[in-house]
Amino acid sequence: MSHIAKFELFKVPPRWLFLKITTDDGVTGWGEPVVEGRASTVAAAVREMEEYLIGRDPTEIEDIWQVLYRGGFYRGGPILMSAISGIEQALWDITGKIYGLPVHKMLGGAVRQKVRVYSWIGGDRPSDVAAQARERYQAGMTAIKMNATEEMGWIDSYKKVEEVLARVQAIRDVLGYKIDIALDFHGRVHKAMARVLMKELEPYHLMFVEEPVLIENREALVELRRHASMPIATGERNFGRWDFKTLLADGAVDIIQPDVSHAGGILEVKKIAAMAEAYDVAVAPHCPLGPIALAACLQVDYCTPNAFIQEQSLNIHYNVGADLLDYLENPQLFDYKDGFVGVLTEPGLGISIDEDVVRQRSDERLCWKNPVWRMEDGSIAEW
Repeated sequence: MSHIAKFELFKVPPRWLFLKITTDDGVTGWGEPVVEGRASTVAAAVREMEEYLIGRDPTEIEDIWQVLYRGGFYRGGPILMSAISGIEQALWDITGKIYGLPVHKMLGGAVRQKVRVYSWIGGDRPSDVAAQARERYQAGMTAIKMNATEEMGWIDSYKKVEEVLARVQAIRDVLGYKIDIALDFHGRVHKAMARVLMKELEPYHLMFVEEPVLIENREALVELRRHASMPIATGERNFGRWDFKTLLADGAVDIIQPDVSHAGGILEVKKIAAMAEAYDVAVAPHCPLGPIALAACLQVDYCTPNAFIQEQSLNIHYNVGADLLDYLENPQLFDYKDGFVGVLTEPGLGISIDEDVVRQRSDERLCWKNPVWRMEDGSIAEW
């Protein structure tokens, strides 16, 4: 029987934290426990949990998860849940390698032969979205997502509204309906302006609008859903199934976006997706992160009936200094064709991390931070 023997953490460009867990008989598993901009904080949380895991059977994933989540009295939130998520991913990777199975085979098996993916383009900074959309389309993508706005005040000008519409129109002028468009409001927009924007965007038939308001304003999501026909997506800042319970029960959302590196890991997101299925809600996992997080998401997508599309970070504007494929020995696995990616069939997460590159690029001094935006009057704006 294998036992957990060693933890190693690597901060790597552009803004990722990788975890390698090794057993006493040499089986390794990789996870991605990170909060963007808080990598060192999450690393400290992982180290605090490490003491409990050394010597444990790595295949006892549910029991380990329950102890990490419930055993510390305080629970939930982005830091603790992200630490648990990365550990859990690595344990599934190890377990799959022990039994010679990809993770989705251990969670019920595949319900599809491929998964649709979408690409990011700018939308705020940079804002030249038509050229970017054409480039993604020519590369084989059939769906894109972009930020909707730059800074937006509680009540703001129609000039900013018109700028949002102009960017969407520019893409439609170039590609028509050959490509699906999603807009990420990023929680930057307050209720009144979100209502205006969503009304004005109706003619463009968007795939979905993401985080039209901050998740803590759940009652506003319910109101917006009554006024708009376009699907509303949210969930990247929800942690664990209890954060999703009221969101689903209130009828506040059409698409949930749990992040496998934030929401509790692979099995927890599978449970959240099953809850959503009972409410006739679709799943599109959040993943602007690295290859480990993407592989973990895909393992969930393969075996989840209501998963319909997957975010991925290749060429995303955050990836400065390194990109999605740079840390893989087998980057061809993420060869997108006609807007889809195939099923990863190798044991565990199904990818091979190039450990030499990880160690070469690892730098404890890395400290990515998101920008702090301010309005014209000097007051802080949501980023």
